[in-house]
Amino acid sequence: MKTTVLIVEDEKVQRVVLAGDLQGRGFSVLEAESVDKALSVVSANTVEVVLSDLKLQGESGIDLVKKLRLVNPEISVVIMTAYATVETAVEAMKVGAYDFVTKPYNLDEMEMIIRRIIEKNNLTSEVRYLREQLSSINRLEGYITNSEKMEKVLDVASRVSPSKASVLIIGESGTGKELLARAIHYSGKRKDGMFVAVNCAALNENLLESELFGHEKGSFTGADRQHKGRFEIADGGTIFLDEIGDLPLHTQVKLLRILQEGEFERVGGSVTLSVDVRIIAATNKNIEELIKEDKFREDLYYRLNVVNIKIPPLRERKEDIPLLIDSFAAKYIKETDKKRIEFSKQAIDLLMKYNYPGNIRELENIVHHSIVLARGEIITSEDLPTGIRHPGSERPRGFAEEGGTLHEKVENLEKRLINDALYETNGNQSAAAKLLGMSERNLRYRLEKWGGK
Repeated sequence: MKTTVLIVEDEKVQRVVLAGDLQGRGFSVLEAESVDKALSVVSANTVEVVLSDLKLQGESGIDLVKKLRLVNPEISVVIMTAYATVETAVEAMKVGAYDFVTKPYNLDEMEMIIRRIIEKNNLTSEVRYLREQLSSINRLEGYITNSEKMEKVLDVASRVSPSKASVLIIGESGTGKELLARAIHYSGKRKDGMFVAVNCAALNENLLESELFGHEKGSFTGADRQHKGRFEIADGGTIFLDEIGDLPLHTQVKLLRILQEGEFERVGGSVTLSVDVRIIAATNKNIEELIKEDKFREDLYYRLNVVNIKIPPLRERKEDIPLLIDSFAAKYIKETDKKRIEFSKQAIDLLMKYNYPGNIRELENIVHHSIVLARGEIITSEDLPTGIRHPGSERPRGFAEEGGTLHEKVENLEKRLINDALYETNGNQSAAAKLLGMSERNLRYRLEKWGGK
């Protein structure tokens, strides 16, 4: 497949001449005269290299580099200018430009730069594969990253892991808070002890207290035997309290006592029990706001917040998307008859541009969904959920927007509806069939007919 180069130049003659020269050398070329137009072109096409003039009408080539880093950091930008200075060259490289060339440019040199970018992209893919293979011996089990922000998170996590200090992990839903908590546990001195996870928002108030601290026989209706709580089970290990912001106030008092003294009583019990448990808590809420609203104890917050780790959302660490795609693909390919599955350049490009409100959990769901529906060993953009192919709209396109016969239009619509149903049900074919009002056998027949398993 030809490498696509976008030329951003407000002088039409220079833009057309360079486009013709590069096309003659085997590249696919797109054109834009401004930063806004360039962003529109990148949004609608798979672009690997951008050649941008430094001085444009309105915003500059430097502005374009900054904005493209947010859209897709894997796009390489080369800045061109007739007014070269050391300062502007340094500024361009600082914001993320791949190279800086002066006008009039040498076409052979320009081609050589583009070829180097292609080689760099190929090498990056190989390194990504090797890093995936080495992930099991990474400094924090299960974590691989290309993101500077995540490197800082992992640095803090690796330094805190050998201690018993309480850790509060903050981040949006789906960012991997429990995975980080597990990594801290299994990288520390308590790795031979239990790692026990509790979702504080998933249980009602009465059940939560019993789950955390246990209960004695006869302590409430249905308590027909003694029950050990999660803190007892985690003795000598780590307990992970997810969604800590949903913990009821009276339960917060008991948790504070464990943090201060390591003691508690089971529900309905009078015997004081002692445990040695490390507490890692997580939340997607603003605890300081909850304190102001008298919904969270300030003294408990400071006890939990000895070390604070904030996980950035996936949209702020897009460098990790290709690594995560490879990792999830390796996980779910085992469910298919295929020996290998790869994502096309167009599919990767769309996945890089998407903003992931559901974060890593959503990306994993998308990869699983795409592998389930893959027609062959290459996942194309058509195998992706509708919301990825057409951001901002989950609705399938109407018949009028498609060519072909009526039969082809109906089949295309069926494919998209089934595609979306599988995405909604995380690849569960039984649930998808129920959602669509069809038999699972009928659904499987269509998937096999289209080449999916």
